[in-house]
Amino acid sequence: MKTYTEYLWFNTRKRHDFVNITPQVEEALGKSGVKEGLCLVNAMHITASVFINDDEEGLHQDFSRWLEGLAPFGKDRYQHNLTGEDNADAHLKRTIMGREVVVAVTKGKLDFGPWEQIFYGEFDGQRRKRVLVKIIGE
Repeated sequence: MKTYTEYLWFNTRKRHDFVNITPQVEEALGKSGVKEGLCLVNAMHITASVFINDDEEGLHQDFSRWLEGLAPFGKDRYQHNLTGEDNADAHLKRTIMGREVVVAVTKGKLDFGPWEQIFYGEFDGQRRKRVLVKIIGE
Protein backbone atom coordinates (compact mmCIF):
# COMPACT_ATOMS: atom_id res chain seq x y z
CA MET A 1 0.00 0.00 0.00
CA LYS A 2 1.20 3.52 -0.84
CA THR A 3 0.88 6.55 1.40
CA TYR A 4 1.37 10.20 0.56
CA THR A 5 1.25 13.29 2.77
CA GLU A 6 1.15 16.92 1.70
CA TYR A 7 0.36 20.13 3.59
CA LEU A 8 -1.49 23.02 1.99
CA TRP A 9 -0.97 26.45 3.56
CA PHE A 10 -3.48 29.30 3.68
CA ASN A 11 -3.42 32.89 4.90
CA THR A 12 -6.70 34.50 3.89
CA ARG A 13 -7.00 38.26 3.61
CA LYS A 14 -10.43 38.16 5.23
CA ARG A 15 -11.40 36.87 8.66
CA HIS A 16 -14.05 34.63 7.09
CA ASP A 17 -13.62 33.01 3.67
CA PHE A 18 -14.31 29.89 1.63
CA VAL A 19 -11.55 28.64 -0.71
CA ASN A 20 -12.04 25.89 -3.30
CA ILE A 21 -9.04 23.61 -2.74
CA THR A 22 -10.09 20.84 -5.13
CA PRO A 23 -7.31 21.63 -7.65
CA GLN A 24 -4.60 21.43 -4.97
CA VAL A 25 -5.99 18.12 -3.65
CA GLU A 26 -6.17 16.71 -7.20
CA GLU A 27 -2.55 17.76 -7.74
CA ALA A 28 -1.51 15.97 -4.54
CA LEU A 29 -3.40 12.88 -5.68
CA GLY A 30 -1.49 12.92 -8.97
CA LYS A 31 1.83 13.12 -7.09
CA SER A 32 0.83 10.21 -4.85
CA GLY A 33 0.50 7.68 -7.67
CA VAL A 34 -2.51 6.14 -5.88
CA LYS A 35 -5.13 4.77 -8.30
CA GLU A 36 -7.50 3.10 -5.80
CA GLY A 37 -7.82 4.23 -2.20
CA LEU A 38 -8.87 7.09 0.06
CA CYS A 39 -7.98 10.75 0.35
CA LEU A 40 -8.33 12.51 3.72
CA VAL A 41 -8.33 16.31 3.75
CA ASN A 42 -8.16 17.76 7.27
CA ALA A 43 -8.10 21.31 8.62
CA MET A 44 -5.27 21.40 11.15
CA HIS A 45 -6.65 24.41 13.06
CA ILE A 46 -9.62 24.61 15.41
CA THR A 47 -11.02 27.75 13.76
CA ALA A 48 -10.97 26.41 10.19
CA SER A 49 -12.95 23.73 8.37
CA VAL A 50 -12.82 21.42 5.38
CA PHE A 51 -16.12 20.43 3.76
CA ILE A 52 -17.62 19.30 0.46
CA ASN A 53 -20.31 21.20 -1.37
CA ASP A 54 -21.16 23.11 -4.55
CA ASP A 55 -18.92 25.93 -5.82
CA GLU A 56 -21.71 28.49 -6.19
CA GLU A 57 -21.29 32.03 -4.83
CA GLY A 58 -24.91 32.40 -3.70
CA LEU A 59 -24.61 29.21 -1.66
CA HIS A 60 -21.39 30.48 -0.07
CA GLN A 61 -23.18 33.71 0.90
CA ASP A 62 -26.00 31.59 2.36
CA PHE A 63 -23.45 29.61 4.41
CA SER A 64 -21.93 32.82 5.72
CA ARG A 65 -25.27 34.35 6.66
CA TRP A 66 -26.49 31.11 8.26
CA LEU A 67 -23.29 30.62 10.28
CA GLU A 68 -23.31 34.25 11.45
CA GLY A 69 -26.91 33.77 12.62
CA LEU A 70 -25.95 30.65 14.59
CA ALA A 71 -22.67 31.96 16.03
CA PRO A 72 -22.40 35.73 15.58
CA PHE A 73 -19.05 37.45 15.97
CA GLY A 74 -18.78 39.50 19.17
CA LYS A 75 -16.19 39.93 21.88
CA ASP A 76 -18.71 40.11 24.73
CA ARG A 77 -20.93 37.20 23.62
CA TYR A 78 -18.91 34.17 24.71
CA GLN A 79 -17.12 32.85 27.80
CA HIS A 80 -14.11 31.82 25.67
CA ASN A 81 -13.54 35.46 24.77
CA LEU A 82 -13.05 36.31 28.46
CA THR A 83 -9.62 34.64 28.16
CA GLY A 84 -8.46 37.49 25.92
CA GLU A 85 -9.47 35.80 22.68
CA ASP A 86 -12.09 37.13 20.26
CA ASN A 87 -12.68 34.00 18.18
CA ALA A 88 -15.23 31.88 20.06
CA ASP A 89 -17.60 32.24 17.12
CA ALA A 90 -14.93 30.76 14.82
CA HIS A 91 -14.62 27.65 17.01
CA LEU A 92 -18.39 27.14 16.88
CA LYS A 93 -18.55 27.70 13.10
CA ARG A 94 -15.78 25.14 12.60
CA THR A 95 -17.71 22.61 14.68
CA ILE A 96 -20.79 23.10 12.50
CA MET A 97 -18.95 22.92 9.16
CA GLY A 98 -16.69 20.02 10.09
CA ARG A 99 -13.05 19.14 10.51
CA GLU A 100 -12.31 16.91 7.52
CA VAL A 101 -13.55 15.04 4.49
CA VAL A 102 -12.67 11.64 3.07
CA VAL A 103 -13.05 11.09 -0.67
CA ALA A 104 -12.75 7.77 -2.46
CA VAL A 105 -10.06 7.50 -5.12
CA THR A 106 -11.13 5.51 -8.18
CA LYS A 107 -8.96 5.07 -11.28
CA GLY A 108 -6.62 7.81 -10.03
CA LYS A 109 -9.36 10.43 -9.64
CA LEU A 110 -11.34 11.85 -6.72
CA ASP A 111 -14.66 9.99 -6.91
CA PHE A 112 -17.11 12.88 -6.44
CA GLY A 113 -20.86 13.12 -6.87
CA PRO A 114 -22.30 15.77 -9.18
CA TRP A 115 -21.14 19.33 -8.34
CA GLU A 116 -19.03 18.22 -5.35
CA GLN A 117 -15.89 20.23 -4.61
CA ILE A 118 -13.62 20.43 -1.55
CA PHE A 119 -13.51 23.72 0.37
CA TYR A 120 -11.34 25.23 3.05
CA GLY A 121 -13.54 27.27 5.37
CA GLU A 122 -11.75 30.01 7.30
CA PHE A 123 -13.51 31.56 10.29
CA ASP A 124 -10.62 33.38 12.03
CA GLY A 125 -8.28 34.25 9.19
CA GLN A 126 -5.51 36.65 8.37
CA ARG A 127 -2.89 34.30 9.72
CA ARG A 128 -1.10 31.23 8.35
CA LYS A 129 -2.86 27.87 8.74
CA ARG A 130 -2.41 24.44 7.20
CA VAL A 131 -4.51 21.63 5.78
CA LEU A 132 -3.35 18.01 5.74
CA VAL A 133 -3.85 15.91 2.62
CA LYS A 134 -3.23 12.20 3.38
CA ILE A 135 -3.70 9.68 0.56
CA ILE A 136 -3.57 5.92 1.04
CA GLY A 137 -4.13 3.08 -1.41
CA GLU A 138 -2.63 1.25 -4.33
